[in-house]
Amino acid sequence: MTTLLFSHPSSAEHDTGPGHPERADRIRAVMKALSVDRYAALERREAPPATMDQIALVHRRDYAEALLAAVPEHGLVRLDADTAMSPASGDAALRAAGALCAAVDAVVAGEAHSAFCAVRPPGHHAEPGRGMGFCLFNSVAIAAAHARARHGLERVAVVDFDVHHGNGTQAAFEREPAVMFASSHEYPLYPGTGAADECGVGNIHNVPLAPQSGSIEFRRGWERLVLPALEAFEPELILVSAGFDAHARDPLATLRLDEEDFAWITRKLVDIAGEKCGGRIVSTLEGGYDLRALADSVSAHVDELMRAG
Repeated sequence: MTTLLFSHPSSAEHDTGPGHPERADRIRAVMKALSVDRYAALERREAPPATMDQIALVHRRDYAEALLAAVPEHGLVRLDADTAMSPASGDAALRAAGALCAAVDAVVAGEAHSAFCAVRPPGHHAEPGRGMGFCLFNSVAIAAAHARARHGLERVAVVDFDVHHGNGTQAAFEREPAVMFASSHEYPLYPGTGAADECGVGNIHNVPLAPQSGSIEFRRGWERLVLPALEAFEPELILVSAGFDAHARDPLATLRLDEEDFAWITRKLVDIAGEKCGGRIVSTLEGGYDLRALADSVSAHVDELMRAG
């Protein structure tokens, strides 16, 4: 059974303005990396737009409607100093969330064991009532809620290894025991959340990593806390916020991971998915701002996802 790759041209049309680190070249680098012969077995699908009902599973409807109404006909508008929208941004954000929901549908239906969504803008900072940190809609949170609402799954896990804490995903589920959220991230760092004592209702597991931490600290945190918690949770589906900005070459933070660390954690997650939920694992691109490091890290990640198929 194959691995699915969801994407859409709107991801490259979402313009954040000159000099912005979350730029269209990111998705171009990812798609170029996944165009070589060794990824010929990927089944490529076009990301559909999410419906407003799907978006509203996580976000306040008034926020979502106001955000889409604010998409400009020309130029840029800003939600905050970091987060911009251009004329293509509404479609890109809807299709990023739609990619995750379609991937969940396909994996739950048994069409594939695994999927990777090569989409932007990223999503894990978007809270139920506001976008922030380059993020408009929280695609992975929407997918988790969709898995429960559409397919009746009782235990959905979201894991996040982006260098920044997934505050939006935590905010969406910190009072929802049916969803486990786990994150490793540099701390202290934007957005300022993700301390070890932020535990929700026992379903939140944060691994704050000190600046300059590397492979040893990263792997220790996952092996001691997150992976045992994930196994004990016995998820029916694993969703991954796959940010690659913890790479040593990334300009936005100071962790010192490399491609093999991303391959290692993906391999561990794929193994748990195989043991606990029939191999069902869906991943989406979050951060990663050095183009070469991003391309190499995505390749390492997708190589391991393909093992799940």
